[in-house]
Amino acid sequence: MYRVIFTPAARAELIEAQDWYEREAAGLGQRFRDAIDALAGRMSSNPQQFPIVQKNVRRARLRRFPYSLFFITQADELLVIACFHASRDPVIWQSRP
Repeated sequence: MYRVIFTPAARAELIEAQDWYEREAAGLGQRFRDAIDALAGRMSSNPQQFPIVQKNVRRARLRRFPYSLFFITQADELLVIACFHASRDPVIWQSRP
């Protein structure tokens, strides 16, 4: 099992999205967070199941929300570099280390 770590930028994007969903409907933000946690668990157990989308960056898509987690495998850790809405310009996260 890999340890999943969010960069400050990815954590801020996650919180922003969770807050937005919660403002839209009570409890929806928590459902979003639960979906993120479940996805992180899948990533942790088998990161190779997710496709490489750029160099060494993999993308894990949420099923019920239009978001993806972009991550890099480092030794025994998965570093999430972005929590990104599908309609946003990917150039924003692609410039991150």
